[in-house]
Amino acid sequence: MSFDEKLYAEIIDSLTVGKDYIMEAARAFRWDLEQGLKQTDYSSLQMLPSYIGLPTGQEKGEFLTLDFGGSNVRAAVIRLLGNSQYEILRMVEKSLVTDEYNLICSHATCEELFGFLAKIIGEAVEYNKDRVLYLGHTFSFGSEQRSINEAHLIKWAKEFAVPGVEGQDINALLTKALVSVGLENIRPVAIINDTVAVLLTAAYSFPDTRLGSIYATGHNTCYMEQMPDAGRPACIINMESGGFSKLVPTPWDVQLDNESEQPGRQRLEKMVSGRYMGLLFSKLLAQLFSLTEKPSFSAVDMSAIMDNPEKAHAVVEQLNGRADDELSEKIRELCRALAIRSSRLVAATWAGTLWHLAGRGRVSAQHIAIDGSVYQHMPYVKENVMRALYEILGEEAAGLEPVLIKDGSSVGAAIAAAVATCPK
Repeated sequence: MSFDEKLYAEIIDSLTVGKDYIMEAARAFRWDLEQGLKQTDYSSLQMLPSYIGLPTGQEKGEFLTLDFGGSNVRAAVIRLLGNSQYEILRMVEKSLVTDEYNLICSHATCEELFGFLAKIIGEAVEYNKDRVLYLGHTFSFGSEQRSINEAHLIKWAKEFAVPGVEGQDINALLTKALVSVGLENIRPVAIINDTVAVLLTAAYSFPDTRLGSIYATGHNTCYMEQMPDAGRPACIINMESGGFSKLVPTPWDVQLDNESEQPGRQRLEKMVSGRYMGLLFSKLLAQLFSLTEKPSFSAVDMSAIMDNPEKAHAVVEQLNGRADDELSEKIRELCRALAIRSSRLVAATWAGTLWHLAGRGRVSAQHIAIDGSVYQHMPYVKENVMRALYEILGEEAAGLEPVLIKDGSSVGAAIAAAVATCPK
C-alpha cells in the first residue's frame, strides 16, 4: 500500500501556524469578544453571562454538588474551609447507561432521569433530612442562563435525547425530583457551566485568576468581565469559545466539518479539541495511505504514538501491511503537527482575552485555570501553549502561570452555592 509523500508535505505545511497567524488569531478573537459583549451580529462568540462573580477564598460551609456533563454523573459533599482551602467529604459517581438501563436515550423520560439524579444526591448525603443543605449544580450542556439558579436547556448534545427537558429550567426539574424522593431539605441554589466551575475553583485558591478553560474532548474558555462599559454585568462570561469562526481552516478541516454532526459550527473546537483531533488524524491517515475504510484513532492513541515509537510502528504495520521506520516517524510528526497547532490556536484565544482584560495597559501577572485531558496528557501541548503566549505577548507572558485544576466541576459547584447563599 503506497504512502502519498506529496500529500504528506502539503498536510504538514498547512498544519504549521506561524507567529503571524497566531498574532492575527489573537487580534480577531479579541475583536469577536468585544463585539459579542456589545451583542452585535459580527461576533461568533455567544458571550453568555453566568450571573456569578469570583469568590474571595474565604467562603465557608458544607455544600452539596451535582456534576452532570455526560453519561457519568457525580454527586459530592464538599466542605469549604476558608483561607482558600476545601475538602471533599463524600462522592458518589454513577453511569446513566448500563446493561440494565439507559437514561439518556429517547425512550427514557424526564422523570426517570431526574429521579435518578435525585437518588444519587440522596446517596451522597446518606439521605440526611435533618437540616437544610444547599446544592450547586455544574450542568455542561448548552443552556440559556437567566439567573444564578435558572438555566434552560437549549438543546441536548453528547448523544442525549431524553424528551421533555429541552427548554426547561434544569434546577426546577431537579428540585421537583428531590421533593419526590423525600429530600425537600436539599435546595438547589446555583447552576453553572463546567468552564465557569474551573475558574471558580482556581480563583478560590489563586485570587489573581481571571481566565478558565476546558481543554479536553471539547474546548471552551470563560473569563471574569469587569469592564463598566462592556454592555454585560460584572460577572464571569462563558464565551463558548469553541464556536470562534475567524480562523482559516485547511481543506481537511473543511472536509471534517462537512461530515460532522453540525456543519458550519464550532470552528475552533474542531481544530483544537481532543475529539476532533482524533477524527482528523484518522481522516488524514486514510488519505495518505489511500485506504478504502477510514481507521479510528483517538487523541489518546495520538498521545501514545508520540510517546512511544513502538506504537507508531504498530500503526504503520496495521495500515501499510509492514513496519517501516521512516513512515513511523512521519506518523509521529503528523501527530505532533496536530497537537502543536491545537496548542498555538488555544494560546492565541487566551492572549486575545488577556488583551481585553488589560485594556490599554499591560497584561498583569496571573494564573490561568485549565482542566482537561488534552492539556494534562498530550505531549507537546503545555510547552507550546507557553511558547505561543511568549510569541504573542512578549515579556508580559512571563507573569502567566497556567494551573491544572482537578475536581473543578464539583468544587466549583460548591463555591457557586456558597457565593449564591452568602449574605450580600
